[in-house]
Amino acid sequence: MLLELHIRNFALIEQADLEFREGLNVLSGETGAGKSILIDSIAAALGGKSGREAIRTGADAAYIELVFKISGAEKRERLLQLGVEPESDGVLIVSRKITADRSTFRINDRTVTAGLLRRLAALVIDIHGQHEVQTLFDPEIHLRFLDLTAGDALQEIKASYGSLYRRYQQLRDRLKQGEDDALRAREMELLRYEIQEIEEARLEEGEEERLQTEYTRGHNAERIRQALSEAGESLEEGSVSRALRRVSETLPYAPDLQDLAKQLIELESLTDDALREIRGHLDDTECDEERLAHIAERLDQIRRLQDKYREDVPGILRLLSEKKERLESLEDFETNREALQNEEAALCTALQSKAEQISSLRRESAGSLEERVIRELRGLNFPEAVFSVVFRKGAVLSEQGIDTAEFYISTNRGEPVKPLRAVASGGELSRIMLALKTVLAAQDQMESLIFDEIDTGISGRTAQAVSQRLYRIGAARQVLCITHLPQIAAMADHHYLLEKESDGTRTRTRIREISGEEIVGELGRLIGGSVITEGVLETAREMKRLADELKEAGR
Repeated sequence: MLLELHIRNFALIEQADLEFREGLNVLSGETGAGKSILIDSIAAALGGKSGREAIRTGADAAYIELVFKISGAEKRERLLQLGVEPESDGVLIVSRKITADRSTFRINDRTVTAGLLRRLAALVIDIHGQHEVQTLFDPEIHLRFLDLTAGDALQEIKASYGSLYRRYQQLRDRLKQGEDDALRAREMELLRYEIQEIEEARLEEGEEERLQTEYTRGHNAERIRQALSEAGESLEEGSVSRALRRVSETLPYAPDLQDLAKQLIELESLTDDALREIRGHLDDTECDEERLAHIAERLDQIRRLQDKYREDVPGILRLLSEKKERLESLEDFETNREALQNEEAALCTALQSKAEQISSLRRESAGSLEERVIRELRGLNFPEAVFSVVFRKGAVLSEQGIDTAEFYISTNRGEPVKPLRAVASGGELSRIMLALKTVLAAQDQMESLIFDEIDTGISGRTAQAVSQRLYRIGAARQVLCITHLPQIAAMADHHYLLEKESDGTRTRTRIREISGEEIVGELGRLIGGSVITEGVLETAREMKRLADELKEAGR
């Protein structure tokens, strides 16, 4: 769940610090106040495209920080697989700093790539704007939606199928590579050459660092000798012994100088030790040109191998082990060919069986999904809606089984069902997506959903129906919704107002949570526009009262 959002100098937003909670979180404000900028900032922090143009004019950098609370062992495990570990209390802090020439992404103070953040985003938050609604055109998404409704039995079979399929693909690749005799011979020849090259180099971990240290010291031997000689002369000229002798002579007359005499004794001892150390180093410091040439040649050899294999010495040694295993596999290919082919055939048979089971479970669940989506669509002012899942069996096994599935719909009486991609209206697509999300709210593992422009092209009873579905989703998931409709805003559990301010020279967006009569005032603005009469405010109060009653009845 998204707990906090902090923004500094992003577009029109100079500073914003927001805390979000469970349920339906609504954001509203006048056109141009920056509502979509808020969603853009979240997307940018999670690896979305954003550059220097996002930095607020006059600022050196933009900064966005998201604080998530991760719950559930399964979600934690999936994050760990990405190399991301939440704090012990489940907190995960994601941030992005944008400057004129670069962006820096961090997770819990660890610098990461934009690609990793995009994979992380797919696990923690689901953002739906007009662009995301277009994903409804993708049949692969349809299959994912369908599988979410099919229950644990399907998920268990899919997990087993996925493990077998990965092994099957590895075997097929191995057979394909091995069956090309010329290609196999060339690869074996190259592997033998590289194995010999690495083995003859006799690489040792830590050798490069030791040689570099020795080379640097030998190459600078004369400088070291000169420095040590001057240091020794300076210590000898310091005459600590003379100072100690003179102070000692005064002790019969000035006993209070006893402590000073002890300090000089210690200093004399340290000076003698330092002089012995310097003389020892002087004896050991010499420039052996022949040794230096040998070290330079060895370092060149090590670095040529590092450049060639794009690895450090430990990495090259790991590669050597892998290359030996690969060579052994290729050399034994003819001996193992029949066993590999038999294993491939057995895996293919097992996969085919599991794919049929998966297909059967999908078809069983499709009827339930169709009924539930139709019920939601009719509640969203599609009274004549027909929704169906159309299956086709592929010619070959894929990672998802043997099925392809596509959603078909008809929104008007008498019209045949057509693929969703034939539905042109953005408002219709938004409502269809909302219907699917309402049905999937209990199964989907996504804890936070953001809806931007979900209310495009709707009003009246349809708007009321949309608001109730958003509230229902909010009962199971955290929902953030940008809206310009009072029916949706009235159903909010938490309402945030975005306001545009100007001091005559600069414009900025201010964001704050509102309650009580401020909510009534904002609902009045959404109802009546620029003219907010007492009658409009009374309508707003009535709308809020009815919304609260609906929410209470829903609980």
